[in-house]
Amino acid sequence: MEEITNVMEFEEIARQKLPKMVYDYYASGAEDQWTLKENRNAFSRILFRPRILVDVSNIDLTTTVMGFKISMPIMIAPTAMLKMAHPDGEYATARAASAAGTIMTLSSLATSSIEEVASTGPGIRFFQLYVYKDRNVAAQLVRRAERAGFKAIVLTVDTPRLGRREADIKNRFALPPSLTLKNFEGLDLGKMTVDKTSDSGLASYFVGQVDPTLSWKDVKWLQTITLLPILVKGVLTAEDAKLAVQNGVAGIIVSNHGARQLDYVPATITALEEVVKAAEGRVPVFLDGGVRRGTDVFKALAMGASGVFYVPWQIGRPVVFSLAADGEAGVRKVLQMLRDELELTMALSGCTSIEEITRNHIITDWDPPRSLPSSRL
Repeated sequence: MEEITNVMEFEEIARQKLPKMVYDYYASGAEDQWTLKENRNAFSRILFRPRILVDVSNIDLTTTVMGFKISMPIMIAPTAMLKMAHPDGEYATARAASAAGTIMTLSSLATSSIEEVASTGPGIRFFQLYVYKDRNVAAQLVRRAERAGFKAIVLTVDTPRLGRREADIKNRFALPPSLTLKNFEGLDLGKMTVDKTSDSGLASYFVGQVDPTLSWKDVKWLQTITLLPILVKGVLTAEDAKLAVQNGVAGIIVSNHGARQLDYVPATITALEEVVKAAEGRVPVFLDGGVRRGTDVFKALAMGASGVFYVPWQIGRPVVFSLAADGEAGVRKVLQMLRDELELTMALSGCTSIEEITRNHIITDWDPPRSLPSSRL
């Protein structure tokens, strides 16, 4: 394999390796894909204000997330059906996250079960939850995650219906017959097939199984069945951030589902500051979507994020594409590249710890003009 110098370069390797249906599923967004592009472009409109003559000989990237100390503020977000990308799928991703000293979030729609991922060895893991029409299914998943040692529930809240993903419709996307949604084996929910020519198998699956009545009362219900902290994933507005805090969530993840749900919503980095301000420091706020450089992680931290869930649903889709290109070694390399880039950005900006990264280290095209201090000659 040719020397890879940044995480985006994994994409072309993965495109050549993966079947078209699988590659398109990972690479595409909803409808016109405006938000898919904007998730990336918005980062380019944030510039740095580096400080000079700071001793940066020792830089500490460690941080604490939900009470757990991790090696860097970069975590792996939930990603469905990873065995489509590589036979080791979720196993490889879990091992890579553990080796990097960070958190992996397992998708409800994984092709490896909760118990199988737990068996890969030690590691801090969260479990992403879709709430099914049969609430017993959700309750069983939560109990299994607790028993397997998972440390938090990430409730996805932006999918009452699935966004219109036209590439999946054209390809009549379905989970390959050799794979199953392992968390649902024995519940008659593990297979995903195309049942009509006008739709994708995933869209049909969501219509049939995932509950469109999900509301804030269900967050309260979840709190009655588990002691694990509950984070809500899919918040983009101050109004919903305030409701999340009022309803006792433990954390907020600013996400537009990798631009795969409602097109023409803001990039997550654009929505981040509004949500951070509304949360008023009462719960941590995380970001996913659009991140593909360590510089992007720095920008998100400067705008108030407590950390970044490095999600494959974005232009580049680096974790999935690195998995497809080189399995566990590829995912390890992506995480190391991001870590190295973040450390370099901190050094060149004059920051020696995550806590030293502030809003003063960046400027955006929506900031008011800065007033220059008066000086005496």
